Amino acid sequence: MSASVGEVARPTLRVRGLLGRAEPILITGGRAVADYRRAFVGIDVAKLRNAIAIADAGREGEVRFFGEVDASDTSMRRVIQRIAAKFDRVHFCYEAGPTGYGLYRLIRSLGYECMVVAPSLIPRKPGDRVKTNRRDALALARLLRAGELTAVWVPDEGHEAMRDIVRARAAAVETLRVHRQHVSAFMLKHGRIYPRKKGWTMRYLRWLQEQPFDHPAHQIALQEMVEAVRVSKERVERLERVIEEFVPAWSLAPVVRALQTLRGVELIVAVTFATEVGDVQRFESPRQLMGYLGLVPGERSTGETVRRGGITKAGNERLDLSASAEDWQDEAIPTGTSTTEGARHRMEGSNTADGPLSNVERTRQEDNGGLHSDRP
Repeated sequence: MSASVGEVARPTLRVRGLLGRAEPILITGGRAVADYRRAFVGIDVAKLRNAIAIADAGREGEVRFFGEVDASDTSMRRVIQRIAAKFDRVHFCYEAGPTGYGLYRLIRSLGYECMVVAPSLIPRKPGDRVKTNRRDALALARLLRAGELTAVWVPDEGHEAMRDIVRARAAAVETLRVHRQHVSAFMLKHGRIYPRKKGWTMRYLRWLQEQPFDHPAHQIALQEMVEAVRVSKERVERLERVIEEFVPAWSLAPVVRALQTLRGVELIVAVTFATEVGDVQRFESPRQLMGYLGLVPGERSTGETVRRGGITKAGNERLDLSASAEDWQDEAIPTGTSTTEGARHRMEGSNTADGPLSNVERTRQEDNGGLHSDRP
């Protein structure tokens, strides 16, 4: 008697195996469950062409090189659908890098799982000196199947846009520092020492303009370097104004405001922390967050010998608080206030009638002798 369409799957006997023994195999929809296939796809991404490798499920599953394809969205979409049509479930992965998250979003939009891998945490053999696109793709597929890869957090497009503008500001600050260093080194080479402690105020700029040189080429060189400092500073101020304009409409604006209640945390520091860390809830514990920030102690212990050193500083380099020291302002709190009152005082003190006091406004006050004045 034939089974009805809605009949529940039941075990049947099939002859399989090297010894030809009958084993129960569950038949569902005309296909054995043992035939269920999964694939792990490693993609070595590049600017023009991507190398792709496929690893079948199972410890002894085959790992083969699929080939190199054009890196355009159209070509990758066609290849992804072609690979996925051959398997019941497909997992994709590729290394985080300059190509960004476009491929990740493309794969996810097609309904498949994808992992963006942290390059620094990929297991590598110390003696392996050969690196090619083919070998990297094969290694990614094999390690993805073994579960040995660590994923990075992928932001949404709005968060990525805020992170890009914050990193652009950080690059502008570094350029400004380099240009200022050029001026300082030039003056030191010619034996010109500024008589006061704090530099780069309006008084310091007037002092630079008053410095005479015997050769006109030296005067022109100094003027060009000072002009480069001015242009770099204006670039930093423009980017800070853009950040202040976009923060209120950002999804993490409440987090930024909460961070600003901490002593010494200004807008730029709070936004930088929020953009680089992202969703704090993705960390399972505070210890894991501290490890991401590089604020956990290093240790080299063996047997009964325990050696602990300073903090590793192995986390996100853009969150190095010491590198952001110029953005931290030591705000005074009235004596005798509690911690809660102090936080409220800092929050109220950091807001004016027109909104938070920006770093640009603080810089202008400093240049005019308001904050950190070098007046005697």
